Amino acid sequence: MTLKTSRRGRIPPFIAMDVLREANARERRGEPILHLEVGEPGEKAPQAALDAAAQVLARGRIGYTDATGIGSLRNAIAAHYERYYGLSLDPARVVVTTGSSGGFLLSFLAAFDAGDRVALALPCYPAYRNILVGLDIEPVLLTCGPEARYQPNVAVLESSKEKIDGLILASPANPTGTMLPREDLKALLDYCRDRGIRVISDEIYHGINFSMDCVTAAEFCPQSVIINSFSKYYCMTGWRIGWAVVPEDLLRQVECLAQNFFISAPEVSQHAALAALACRETLDARVARYAAARAHLLTELPRMGIKRLAPVDGAFYVYADIGHLTDDSEAFCRQLLAETGIATTPGVDFDPKDGRHYVRLSFAGPESDIVAALERLRAFL
Repeated sequence: MTLKTSRRGRIPPFIAMDVLREANARERRGEPILHLEVGEPGEKAPQAALDAAAQVLARGRIGYTDATGIGSLRNAIAAHYERYYGLSLDPARVVVTTGSSGGFLLSFLAAFDAGDRVALALPCYPAYRNILVGLDIEPVLLTCGPEARYQPNVAVLESSKEKIDGLILASPANPTGTMLPREDLKALLDYCRDRGIRVISDEIYHGINFSMDCVTAAEFCPQSVIINSFSKYYCMTGWRIGWAVVPEDLLRQVECLAQNFFISAPEVSQHAALAALACRETLDARVARYAAARAHLLTELPRMGIKRLAPVDGAFYVYADIGHLTDDSEAFCRQLLAETGIATTPGVDFDPKDGRHYVRLSFAGPESDIVAALERLRAFL
């Protein structure tokens, strides 16, 4: 007898993770792999975070915390908004989550019902649309190409004529690294507020910016949900710790969902994250190394004929148009991995419509890996 399975589980894969699995398998067989497929910093967590975690572990008892997180961490995150954005934020609106992934799940469940329609720009982080589909929320895909700098704007929303209940923003964005300037972000948030459109703002790459300052949506629209994480700037991917800034009308719903879905974020990770917030000097030095790797890629890729690149305002990705080389980015990435050991992510992960002509390269790892990858890529091409 065949047992029933849920259609909610039949969502598309996160292709970057499939590539990572294959790359890791090859690495275990002794192949020299260069990991440019996932957005994972090559550096460990700041030493202060490691020390804080060791102290908690030495205490012996690791337990539950409040569903919304330990008070000292929530207070420190609120102080972070005052210090870096000049924004006075009530710590009660801060919810500590199991990474940004937990934050997206909680915010989507609290803000939208099955059948609601949520817009997002293409290309985008694939988990947005895949989580929405799994929750029976309809993703409304907005094609935002080079002419829009791969970001949604008021003109894109107006021209789409779509009825939407929500909008997901990301600045800096994955996979493109593009950012919304302050005036464009404000105009978009004003537009959404006036039309009753709930905004979910993904700000997990804040702190990793090169060409303009990061601006939080919380400055202009208190009704927005802000998602952030310790994974990227703070180099704590495996700690699975993030946070959400939640508007008051959603706070109790998010708390109840967190209680039932997760109980709480890991206590050890919360104490480590609290220590990491004070490590800006160390972390900014790492961003300077990303900047050097970025400059190397933006110089060398065009010399190889890969000239159509998204503006890398922030984050640690280059989104490259390779349409002159292939119309099948998945096959291209498979061949590249098999023949050179360079693991990259095909653009179809981020854009099922036009991504077959694109590839994403992560420069979050050691700069030496970027240099070596470019040498192998040059020979491959």
